[in-house]
Amino acid sequence: MLKKEEIQIRDPFVLPLKDTGEYYLFGTTDENCWDGPGEGFNCYRSTDLENWDGPFPAFRPPKGFWANTNFWAPEVHIYDGRYYMFASFKAANRYRGTQILVAAKPEGPYLPLTDGPITPVNWGCLDGTFHVDEKGNPWIVFCHEWLQIRNGAMYAMRLSRDLRSRASVPVFLFSATEAPWAVPVAPEHDGLSSKFPGFVTDGPFIFSSTKNELFMLWSSFGKNGYAMGLARSSSNRVEGPWTQFSEPLWGKDGGHGMVFKAFDGRLFLTLHKPNRTPYERPCFAEILETDEGLQLR
Repeated sequence: MLKKEEIQIRDPFVLPLKDTGEYYLFGTTDENCWDGPGEGFNCYRSTDLENWDGPFPAFRPPKGFWANTNFWAPEVHIYDGRYYMFASFKAANRYRGTQILVAAKPEGPYLPLTDGPITPVNWGCLDGTFHVDEKGNPWIVFCHEWLQIRNGAMYAMRLSRDLRSRASVPVFLFSATEAPWAVPVAPEHDGLSSKFPGFVTDGPFIFSSTKNELFMLWSSFGKNGYAMGLARSSSNRVEGPWTQFSEPLWGKDGGHGMVFKAFDGRLFLTLHKPNRTPYERPCFAEILETDEGLQLR
């Protein structure tokens, strides 16, 4: 078994399965996820969040798969009795996009639900997450990438009930610059001039509180590096409007998180830290619901 400190992973996502008493950990697991060939996604299994079995090969690209690099940020959601993975991919001469994959078991193997990304093909998109609204309609919430538009943006798009197609046009939610804590980062790999710094949007995750208030975790860069902020939907609907908290929930050298409830009822924030390859490790921090939203315990 592995201790969590031995697992190199970015963008960690935990799926608790109460029936079996097991937690499944997914994330970006390629050793060189930035420039290397995309190998796939591994997952890990635990009963205590400290000791992990694995890695298990949750996804390996099938022959003819459209993407060959930047296999990023898999999330797994249970929907209609099956396990759906939302993950981002890229190929030469194609925009990055989020694709939906499906499996009969939590550990996979996951296979593509459609031939390509569900996000708009002419947009640079990443980090799609899943949300089902109060009417049972499925949505994808995703980032329009700062590398394309400089001021990264968050969008939501309704999906067909079988998740195979778009059921609406993308709905704009907010831009990175709406968060008071977000700071610009200089371009690194995109060829843009540093005279036009970019504002990042990464890693959205939708969370409904016990009071049925709708929150979104998302990441950008703050004054102390990679960070994770919180937004609240004034309508308690995914379409918003979304109001940004003035300070990040996690403010230093860590981010791309999500929230899950442990089997003992405690709430945990999951993120990777530090934000430097190959040193990223999963971090589980206990959090509390308050009248103001969420706070670290």
